[in-house]
Amino acid sequence: MIAAQYEGFVKNAKTSDKTLGYTRGMARAQIGLFGGTFDPPHLGHLILASEAAHQFKLTRVLWMLAPDPPHKLEQPITPLPHRLEMLKRTVADNPIFEISDLEINRPGPHYTIDTVRILAERESNADIILLIGGDSLRDLPKWRDAPALVSEVKKIGVMRRPDDSLDMRALEAQIRGVTKKVKFIDAPLQELSSHEIRRRIAEGGEYRYYLFPAAYEYIEKNNLYR
Repeated sequence: MIAAQYEGFVKNAKTSDKTLGYTRGMARAQIGLFGGTFDPPHLGHLILASEAAHQFKLTRVLWMLAPDPPHKLEQPITPLPHRLEMLKRTVADNPIFEISDLEINRPGPHYTIDTVRILAERESNADIILLIGGDSLRDLPKWRDAPALVSEVKKIGVMRRPDDSLDMRALEAQIRGVTKKVKFIDAPLQELSSHEIRRRIAEGGEYRYYLFPAAYEYIEKNNLYR
């Protein structure tokens, strides 16, 4: 009887150890945070997100649509419902792309450091990788609480444009530790920008193949940017 109980105890202990070991060994999820006005979302955005997903082995990419970015308060921005619909159509066919309503449903102004902290609290089992363009990296010292933001994220994935001029030494002098966090995404340099697309549309230029087809169709149907 005692021997049987002992064997049962050992068996249960081994099972528990195995389960515990599995739990401890589980890799943390890797979430890419990609914020912007996406006015409109274009192929450059998709290239950045897809390359980042591959190179960082991301579990999910959260597209954080900004309702009223603090640095663009004096610039005309397309109404949120239009931008949201274009973004939905652009990311719909990729299962790891998600549109987050974290900023949409929160009163502004919206700062990335606040968004990252809220997301980290909600996704406590995940590491956050911030995805930005080279121009945003250059301007990072101007962001709200930039040193804390760099500390909060695991990595900063950066997609550069051909005309990006980045002085990493100067950036490091302003935000200590940023150099270790930055990883440049390996992809062909992209000159494409939402500003350039809006200009082309306004001037009657060609722009169709800079966008996902469903986004192009939405712009044409709703006569946007003209």
